[in-house]
Amino acid sequence: MTIHSVVIQKLLTTNAHIGRQVATHHFKQFTYGFRNRQSIIDSDKTLICLRNALNFLSCLSRDPSSSFLFINTNPLFQPIIDEMTSRVTSLSPERASSLWKMRGFLTNSCSPKKFRSRHKKLVFAPTKMPDCVVIFDTERKSSVFLEAERLGIPIVALVDSSMPWEYYKKVTYPIPANDSVQFVYLICNMITKCLMLEKKKDGAKGPGKKATIKDQVESTSESEGSASDEVLVVPYENLAPMSCDVAESKQLLDKLVVVKYNGALGKNMGFGGPKSLIEVKNGSTPLDLIVNQIQSLNSKYGCNIPLLLMNPKNTHNDIVKALEKYSTLDVDIHPFEQGEHTQHESFVSEGCEDKWQSSKHGAHFLSLMNSGTLDVLLAQGKEYALVVNPDNVAGVVDPKILNHLAQNSIEYCSEVTPTTSNGLINFMASSLQGMFKLEDFTSDHSEKSVKGFKFIDTRSLWLNLKAIKRLVDTSALNLDNLSTLKLFENSIGISIPQSRFLPLNCTSDLFLLQSDLYSFTEGMFVRNDARVSPSDPSIALGPEFEKISDFKRRFETIPSIVKLDSLEVNGDVWFGADIVLKGKVVIDASPGLTLRIPGGVVLEDEEINDPTDI
Repeated sequence: MTIHSVVIQKLLTTNAHIGRQVATHHFKQFTYGFRNRQSIIDSDKTLICLRNALNFLSCLSRDPSSSFLFINTNPLFQPIIDEMTSRVTSLSPERASSLWKMRGFLTNSCSPKKFRSRHKKLVFAPTKMPDCVVIFDTERKSSVFLEAERLGIPIVALVDSSMPWEYYKKVTYPIPANDSVQFVYLICNMITKCLMLEKKKDGAKGPGKKATIKDQVESTSESEGSASDEVLVVPYENLAPMSCDVAESKQLLDKLVVVKYNGALGKNMGFGGPKSLIEVKNGSTPLDLIVNQIQSLNSKYGCNIPLLLMNPKNTHNDIVKALEKYSTLDVDIHPFEQGEHTQHESFVSEGCEDKWQSSKHGAHFLSLMNSGTLDVLLAQGKEYALVVNPDNVAGVVDPKILNHLAQNSIEYCSEVTPTTSNGLINFMASSLQGMFKLEDFTSDHSEKSVKGFKFIDTRSLWLNLKAIKRLVDTSALNLDNLSTLKLFENSIGISIPQSRFLPLNCTSDLFLLQSDLYSFTEGMFVRNDARVSPSDPSIALGPEFEKISDFKRRFETIPSIVKLDSLEVNGDVWFGADIVLKGKVVIDASPGLTLRIPGGVVLEDEEINDPTDI
């Protein structure tokens, strides 16, 4: 009998697998099925979540100043917890059974810590904020969840099949199990052994020899010197093709989850909602495109790629309403409303030397992972996450990139694109190692800002969830240093084709997307083969085209731009239907003059200032 079988058998003897008669929707991922009208909890998933929670507590206990707060109101559990807290160093409030009844037990730091009632002494709060809250019986603990979430304190809790979603989503490390006395005894025994083992390890090191993983990473990065400021860039053309075996492709795609942040608004274009709901092509929105592409992959390979949507409060209702039309599709979509605790700071503060930095959507991704979602995804067998840049309409799943990450054990990958067309790509392909310094990358893709840089960081990230778990648990990875590649064992950049980076920041970008230069199939933008130049034309529309409503009114149809190099439009200009633009075209209407471009004309290398120039 294997060790795994022994552990599972031990879990079964505690009745941890016996759930309630009702299993909530979010808990079904932990259930094996129903028997005698009772949900049966999957013991394998309980074991996975239990290991994750114990690993987190062990890592946290390595800091000698760390402390824990154990919450319990069940008198049957109290002797077990008292025995545990007497053997480990932790915050163990006296009579913790009444803590949950007091509002503000954590945030009211100025209130008296103790007072005596008629029958018992109540404790309002510990003298120091705990680093972790462990809840053994989660029923009627609403105030505990709300207070801990408000303060950003991680929660480890036993959860059952009837736990409401509004409380479950606040648990950082859920342990799905029936809270029987036997199981509580088992978990308390395991917590005690883990914490005492960490103490024994610290004692063996001796005084002054304790070093956290974060310190080890920093010392390693200092010793590496300039090599740590370089990143390997791999051309997309050099990636190995996806396997033709459908079963093998399905197995790989089943390890992926797509995360998209919908906080980018279209206010600068006169659109009141998120950019994800702007119609970009044939009535389809960016949200339609990514859902359709995932649906296509699920149907083709029989896989299940979930889509996690992170929505701030000002866009959540609009996104949820838009999701109603996808109810018949075979796509697992989970919208999350970002709470007030979400941090909105960028990863790298101003003045930092690491200029290759990611967008704020990466911070929201880490916030989501810290909410317990990471453990759920790992329990489901997910290993990779594609974090899509909210401004990039063409940011979708590419099995070819995913295959490269899996074959080469890549933990961090950022999609980048050259600032120049052919020259740099050829140089990079002929380079011995393709190593570039971080100073060669910029996240600002505007034409004026890319000068002096070799690559644009598209801010679409591919991340190994196990690496994220390792770094988050050890506090080596915070919301302000995801772009610090030194933290990851194997990180690269992939130089992607132009068709995978189509930002939507203004109506000039919308003009490009709605033109005949791009079409889309199965949710992916496809470049027109008739386009000879490897780069897209430069489009600059004046303030008269700034709002989407004005943009639509001024174009009867979008001109053909397959052979266009650049277009600059200023003033009160109106376009007819079926216009063809070639070469370099400048249309500048004088103030007070209305300039109408008649339908069907062909403009090639022309500068137009009045109707006589047409």
